[in-house]
Amino acid sequence: MVKLIIGVKGTGKTKTLIEMANAALEKSNGSVVCIEKGVKLRYEVKYQVRLINTNDYLVFDSQSLFGFISGILAGNHDITDIFVDSAFKICGNEADNFDKFLTEVDELAERYSVNIVMTSSIPTEEASDTVKKYL
Repeated sequence: MVKLIIGVKGTGKTKTLIEMANAALEKSNGSVVCIEKGVKLRYEVKYQVRLINTNDYLVFDSQSLFGFISGILAGNHDITDIFVDSAFKICGNEADNFDKFLTEVDELAERYSVNIVMTSSIPTEEASDTVKKYL
């Protein structure tokens, strides 16, 4: 299942993601992963959550983010939840590519029974039909 949290900067998207990641850790019988651009969440998510900075792995567009998530799932079969902060920014703020990425990552989430929650700084009124599907 893919869930997207959107809104303009300052609307609490990241705070909600942090709360969801920490809550998922309490319920999970496996691993919880949080992907971010930079290191702003280092002290916010519980230390048991695997925190990964995309900048360290040269992930700068939608295809590399999709491959990165696929690789994480391939390397660890007990992942139950993946959280991605600033997904649209990681994908280069390219709307068409982001829509394709959402569709592909949704297939991956279904195939491996993983919950994927992402935040994106997209004004609600500018959301595409694809984006609206995952709200």
